Amino acid sequence: MDLQRMLGLWWTVPAGLALVGYACSLAGLTRPQRAVWATARVVEVHPPGHGESGEHGIPVTIVYQDPGTGREFTLRHENKRGDRVQVAWVGQEFPVRFPRRRPERFYLMLDSEGRTSGVGGPNCTVILLVLGLVVQSFFAWGWQWGLICVGGLLLLVVALSRDGEYARARAAQLAEGVTVQGRVVAVTRDIHSDGEGGESVSHACVVAFTTHEGVEVTALCTQGIRDIARSLGRDIPLRYAPADPSLLTADPDHERRERAWNIRFITTLLVTGTSAIGVGGYCLHHPWPFT
Repeated sequence: MDLQRMLGLWWTVPAGLALVGYACSLAGLTRPQRAVWATARVVEVHPPGHGESGEHGIPVTIVYQDPGTGREFTLRHENKRGDRVQVAWVGQEFPVRFPRRRPERFYLMLDSEGRTSGVGGPNCTVILLVLGLVVQSFFAWGWQWGLICVGGLLLLVVALSRDGEYARARAAQLAEGVTVQGRVVAVTRDIHSDGEGGESVSHACVVAFTTHEGVEVTALCTQGIRDIARSLGRDIPLRYAPADPSLLTADPDHERRERAWNIRFITTLLVTGTSAIGVGGYCLHHPWPFT
């Protein structure tokens, strides 16, 4: 087999890895499936101080129980293991997972939806495989089929995207929300360096507010607060969903702009994908006037 033909079989490697990953998931052998899952409860919130870094979110102390032994653990989470906490209050509950017989090595998850099967890695491999096959289609079958494949990929992205569903659900919950007065209790400061030696500074507000139910909530906000760097001590209106105070906004107009941008983006993908398939299909049977 010559080198060119071997290079043409590049897809066998990611395809094989994806199949192995899915097989492990079906057999219950992935890391999330072998881990122990439990529900953790926040018992203490440690908001960042003024001028401190907000890169790790809001540190919290959580308590959870090992289902196997019944032993209870109280540990602090600072984004070192698992997701970053952006909104926190005492009594808040999160899923956590940890290796069997090692309950102190927990990973905090903001949610467990789609994360217990362990197919995240294989799904990413399939995405890379499809992208590679689309690029190869331009060289193997011609640019007309390449356009058709690109259009099909864009339509597949539209069909699988859940961004619109998430945005609509969030909008519905916030529409039924209530508005309270919050106060900026600290402003975080983070310095970021680029590859050319330059630096940029980003800020986020640490906002504290009390819900109508009497729950004291601490949140990191980066949107809807003007002049964030000088906002310490400022009172700001916040709208939150009573069923889930982690759904909140300081700028309802920004939420509407985000939803409008999401709709435009999905529409653009839909129109572009359909047009690419149409142009590619037309040019398969008709000569292209510029070639």
